[in-house]
Amino acid sequence: MWPEPARAVVSLHHPAVRGTHCPAPMAVSIGDQVRLLRAQPFLKSADPMPMLRPPDLVDLDEVGTVIALHPGESVAVRFSRGTFLLATDVLAPISDQASAE
Repeated sequence: MWPEPARAVVSLHHPAVRGTHCPAPMAVSIGDQVRLLRAQPFLKSADPMPMLRPPDLVDLDEVGTVIALHPGESVAVRFSRGTFLLATDVLAPISDQASAE
């Protein structure tokens, strides 16, 4: 006879346990068009094994597309020269009016 497995301990503070929505929604969502607010000292690739890349691969006026949301307020953004992991506080969403002009 097999031993009884131990019960998993789940924190009641987790939003999924309480059945409520996430208390801190992200400022961007998948598919949003974004632009860098300021130059970065380096870029981190969004590969399965990320690596640091030079900052000149993305210009400040280049528009990218959010393709994935990651923990810790970071997102994967696809630019013309690669996909990079960036914090949401260094990104500015592009409004529909600005992209139509």
